[in-house]
Amino acid sequence: MVAVKAADAEGALRRIDPRVAVVLLYGPDTGLVAERARGVARAAVSDPEDPFQLVKLDGDGIAGDPGRLADEAGTIAMFGGRRAVWVRPTSKNLAPAVEAVLAIPGSDALVVVEAGDLAKTSPLRALCEKAPRALAIPCYADEGRNLSQVVDDVLREAGLSIDRDTRTLLVESLGGDRLATRSELDKLVLYCHGCGSVTAADLEAVLSDVSGLQASVVTDAAFAGAVRQADEALRRLRLEGTSATGILTPLLGHATTLLPLALDVAAGSAPASAVEGWRGLHFKRKPLVTKHLALWTPDLLRRLVARIQDTVLATRRSADLADPLTERLVIDIARTAAQRAGR
Repeated sequence: MVAVKAADAEGALRRIDPRVAVVLLYGPDTGLVAERARGVARAAVSDPEDPFQLVKLDGDGIAGDPGRLADEAGTIAMFGGRRAVWVRPTSKNLAPAVEAVLAIPGSDALVVVEAGDLAKTSPLRALCEKAPRALAIPCYADEGRNLSQVVDDVLREAGLSIDRDTRTLLVESLGGDRLATRSELDKLVLYCHGCGSVTAADLEAVLSDVSGLQASVVTDAAFAGAVRQADEALRRLRLEGTSATGILTPLLGHATTLLPLALDVAAGSAPASAVEGWRGLHFKRKPLVTKHLALWTPDLLRRLVARIQDTVLATRRSADLADPLTERLVIDIARTAAQRAGR
């Protein structure tokens, strides 16, 4: 039985037991799943460009014909050597196909399966976690030490140096899907080519918000008391087709995250110091959140969380009232903050 923890994934992939016949890579970070699957599949064969050594199969086709995967895994390479079968993602159940592979005694092929965010009860995940000849590897969004390592490796390979503060800003700007993180780092490396180092100005010029941590303009404006800006941003989002849920969810998330920080401020911490406790906060938003903490007390935030939750419930009960209810909430938040700011 081999069920690997996310923190041990890289180490497990570096030392795969030769007896392992199936490697399952699953999780919410599809970019990381794909990157690891590609690395494992290519490392398993002597010539990754040889289509007879590295066979790529579509998951949908395998699900419709479970025996096909076992046939591929049991095929002997034309010129000797180990083969790898790389199965791309599908929403269909691949457990029967993988089970057939595991039943083949002494198969010399390595089957690499990409999958989505499988629940613990998923037949495919359960099978691979229990089978002695399978390896189940979870793939979650980069954070902390893992993300820092990715950044350090990419910059080292590109011959670019970075000071500690700028490195912190860079790490905080990343952390979503691994594929998106790689894309952002590639852009940064290209932008800084020939410069020798990476500066904060380079980050501002190049990086997008790939982590999904940057709140909407509506949220930031409302909590800062910028009534007109919040209203204008809300109207733009509607024109772009953003749903009420797409606006209410960031508002609720922001309020609930601010609450423990506001408690720190109430206990004597400076707002700027409390903001440092928000792990993963995008560096561009720190001044805004510091301003929010100066305006919102724990009591106000508790009442606001309840108000947002009530609004979410009301929009679900009466979909035709979703837009006016959301608009009223946003404007009320902005006006409350404006009054606190003395505007």
